[in-house]
Amino acid sequence: MLPVIPIILIILILVLIIYVWGGAVRIIKEPYAALVERLGKYHRTLNPGVNTIVPFLDTIVIEALMSERVFDIQPQQAITNDNVPLTADAVVYWRILNLQRAYYEIDNIEVALKTLTATILRSEIGQMNLDQTFSSRKQINQSLLKQLDESTESWGVKVIRVEVQEITPAPAVLESMELERAAEIKKNATILEAQGNVESIGLLARALGMNPNSPEFLKFVIAQKYVEANAKLGESENSKLIFMDPKEMSLSITSLLSSVFDKDYGALRNSEVYETLLRTSLPKNSLEEDRDEG
Repeated sequence: MLPVIPIILIILILVLIIYVWGGAVRIIKEPYAALVERLGKYHRTLNPGVNTIVPFLDTIVIEALMSERVFDIQPQQAITNDNVPLTADAVVYWRILNLQRAYYEIDNIEVALKTLTATILRSEIGQMNLDQTFSSRKQINQSLLKQLDESTESWGVKVIRVEVQEITPAPAVLESMELERAAEIKKNATILEAQGNVESIGLLARALGMNPNSPEFLKFVIAQKYVEANAKLGESENSKLIFMDPKEMSLSITSLLSSVFDKDYGALRNSEVYETLLRTSLPKNSLEEDRDEG
């Protein structure tokens, strides 16, 4: 029978061997990597798979994800080059290329990236006018990516892409933009209407064989507007009281048109334009009286 003490000693040795072996073997999962320090100094990097270290001498200080990561930049207050306040946020895609440098060259790599991205984003917006921030979003993304890539090269990380998500002006600025847009639409509509009127006047002048700048054509346009006003007045459902002799109205239009078309009053009265103008602007009985007198 073996003594009790040697048996206990053997058990302790076996436990120690198991403990040492268990501490010496390290399994790193894909896609992670780990850093090993020996006596407080960087020793080597552990790749995915089974790895061994020296217990009591080696220490794994970090195990980090090596695949692509993403983080959001919270909305940042910025002021454009034309002094318009707005907020902007972004999303950044990045990955670690060199774990040793990412761990030893910068403290808390993700916080550093977020701070740097926010600073560059505010700087880029500050160099643009408000309109440019909306139309040059691709340019902002490219500029952010270039500056981040240059600044983080020594950190052992790679910024893959940067996307600006939202650019939102202050509420007062949005209201002013809406008013400006409405005024611009109204202005364009007025310009188009004026251009249409000019074209219609030119067509009418050519149809009548007149010079659009002549006094005779101007008189005709005045008579036409007078007829249109009377037609609109007659279409209204409201009651109207006009203190004017219908015969005098007929004579006024006739006199105006006679100076435009022909000094011969009879030729004017037989013209289609004359009949149309009087039919749409004067009462029926006045037109009949005027014809009877002719």
